[in-house]
Amino acid sequence: MTTPPVDPTFEAIAALVEEAIQERAATDGPATYQPLWKRPRKPKTRKEKNKELREQRKRINAAGLRRHAAGQSRRPRARQNRIGSAAARRDARALSRLRYSAVWLD
Repeated sequence: MTTPPVDPTFEAIAALVEEAIQERAATDGPATYQPLWKRPRKPKTRKEKNKELREQRKRINAAGLRRHAAGQSRRPRARQNRIGSAAARRDARALSRLRYSAVWLD
């Protein structure tokens, strides 16, 4: 297997870039930038931790209240109410059938 021919200008540019990188590292020292996920964690103070926990408790409590209210709104109504509304629906259905039929024209 043969290697492809290397462009001499490309090699020269790569060497110049590498040299500049080495030179810069020698003058500046090691790179100070570190990606966020590699930085050491700064421990939180007790005050910060308590504040965070207080906010979390408040959020969870509010969510619980919302859930409770939502559950309350879906409770079934009293049986008497349901029977009355069912009868009303039946009557309305009968009237609607009459309205759209020609029975009452006779």
